[in-house]
Amino acid sequence: MGEQYQFAAEMEDRMKKLLLAALAAAALWSGSATAADLGRRPVYGPPVYGPPMIAYFSWTGCYAGGNVGGLWANRDWDFGSNTASGVIGGLQAGCNYQVGGWVFGIQGDYDWTNANSTVAFGPFFPIVAISSKMNSLASVTGRVGYAWDRFLGYVKAGGAWEQSDDTILFKDDLLIASSETRSGWTVGIGAEYAFLNWLTGFVEYDHYGFGSDTNTFVCAGCGFAGVNGKTNVNVLKVGLNLKFFGPGSYGF
Repeated sequence: MGEQYQFAAEMEDRMKKLLLAALAAAALWSGSATAADLGRRPVYGPPVYGPPMIAYFSWTGCYAGGNVGGLWANRDWDFGSNTASGVIGGLQAGCNYQVGGWVFGIQGDYDWTNANSTVAFGPFFPIVAISSKMNSLASVTGRVGYAWDRFLGYVKAGGAWEQSDDTILFKDDLLIASSETRSGWTVGIGAEYAFLNWLTGFVEYDHYGFGSDTNTFVCAGCGFAGVNGKTNVNVLKVGLNLKFFGPGSYGF
C-alpha cells in the first residue's frame, strides 16, 4: 500500500508541473501576439453601401440672355422679289422643366436688325427700284428637347412678328412707302451646352414665314396703293443664357 501512495503522489506532482508548463507557454504566446498587434496601424474607412452617386445637371429653371447672328429675308412682290440681309442681335428669356431626359419649355425673344436690300429694274419697267429694310423680329415659342447631362438638343415652334419699311420708286420719280408689322410663324432647331451650373451657350437656326399679305404704300398727293407681298426669313444665331430659379442656378 505504501508503494501505491508513493506512485500516486509522484503522478500528481508530474501533472502539476505539466499544467504549469502549459500555462507558461500560453502566456508567452499571448504576449508575443499582443506585441505584434501593437506594431500594426489600424485602418479606418467609411462603410460601403454601393456605387457612388453621380450628380447630373438639371435643365429645370428659368433663364435670360442675349444673342447675335445673321438674317436673310426674301420678299416676293406682285412685280418682283428682293433679298435683304444683315446682322441681328437681341434678348431672349424662358423657362424649362426636365422630366427624365426630356426637357419642355417656353421662350420669348426680341431682336433688332439692319437687314436691307435695294433691287434696280431695267429701263423697260415702270418701277425703277424697290428697297426693303427689316427693323425687328420677335417670337413666342414652345420648346421640346432631350438632354444628355449638360448637352441639350431641341426643336421649337410658335408665333412670330416682324416690323419693316419698304419703298418703291417709279420712273416719274414717284416714291411710295410702306411701314408695317406683320404676324406669322416660326420653327427652329438648336443645341445648348451648360458650361457652368448657371451659364449656358447655344447655337440655333430659325425659319420664319410671313404669308402673302397686302402692303399699303402711301405717297404725298397720290393717296395709297395696295401691293401684295410675301416674306420668308432665315436666321442663324448664337447666344448665352444665365440660368436661375433652378438647381445650381445663378444667385438662387
